[in-house]
Amino acid sequence: MNLRVLLATITLALAADAALAHGDEDHSQDAKKSSAAAPAGGAPAALQRLADGSLFVPKPVQRQLGIRTLRARIGDLAATIELNGKIIADPNTGGRVQASFAGSVMPGPKGMPTAGRKVVKGEVLAWLRPVAGAIERGNQRAQLAELEAQLAIAEGRVKRFEQLEGAVPKKEIDAARIELGALQKRRAFVAASIDSAEPLLAPGAGVISASHHLVAGQIVDAREVLFEIVDPERLAVEALAYDPGIGASLVSASALAEQTALELKYVGSGRQLREQALPLLFRIVSANSTVAIGQPAKVIVRTAHELKGASLPRPALTKVGAGETALWVHTEAERFVLRKVRVQALDAANMAITEGLHEGDRVVIEGAGLLSQVR
Repeated sequence: MNLRVLLATITLALAADAALAHGDEDHSQDAKKSSAAAPAGGAPAALQRLADGSLFVPKPVQRQLGIRTLRARIGDLAATIELNGKIIADPNTGGRVQASFAGSVMPGPKGMPTAGRKVVKGEVLAWLRPVAGAIERGNQRAQLAELEAQLAIAEGRVKRFEQLEGAVPKKEIDAARIELGALQKRRAFVAASIDSAEPLLAPGAGVISASHHLVAGQIVDAREVLFEIVDPERLAVEALAYDPGIGASLVSASALAEQTALELKYVGSGRQLREQALPLLFRIVSANSTVAIGQPAKVIVRTAHELKGASLPRPALTKVGAGETALWVHTEAERFVLRKVRVQALDAANMAITEGLHEGDRVVIEGAGLLSQVR
């Protein structure tokens, strides 16, 4: 609901409640309570921003806005480091299908693969029929004809030697048979390169994440990527760390991909810098994580070092002024004060408030954004 409409509705409701009173009842006590709850100057008991920047929010309005608070507890928290990363496919699952030679793509048993289709390891996705120029095809056919002639001669020689078995040394008969077998294999290979198609097999189980808009009969070059397969249940995050020793002090890690919190498991790090940074690999262990390959993520690494602060959920934070971070503190029953703080990421769901908060402060953890819209 739009905040202005909600505030107008609440104001009208409060006015209606006051109009329902009649002369037969004693409202002297109610008048005292109303005057005590109202802000200075005799203003009506409605949500408004006071001269000192704080907010006066009556209890009924707090319930309407869904305001929830949490008492701050300051203690020792694990120090964290934020890293830039991105979602990648787990190297142990899925894979990539490339053309081993230039050819024409033909549909597989289930038709042309499309993005999102589930496949199993070893499944025939499509067929790749080789293509060649006129001169190359002519040379292949000439080579095939020559092999067929040699094969006919070799077959005749073997038959004659078999008829003269005993008169011809056995080693010559064996040599003729071996030569015949070799010619048969060479003929099969050359014939296959001219007419037969090569199956394109799925290197792993998962879903097809990209098919590169292939259509039946499309001519592709050698080494061209045709299909990419990923397992959506087994994804990973790669992050870049500018401190090579971060892996030694790493305790746990989590990530935030837009609004999705991910629990991570540290796999390892390389020993070669990339763009002056060390790549770290994490496996996503969160169930049913709705993220995509290539999506940027903010990785929060928890180290063995400690810092003083209070742990609060991320929705408690709000931006003010020139991008400063602040919290709404519930100082009185119907009064909220905006307090600027210094924060540090604790994990994907919580932040550590290191400055600007005191022990026992009641901090708004739900509805802080609505309070910030009050003018």
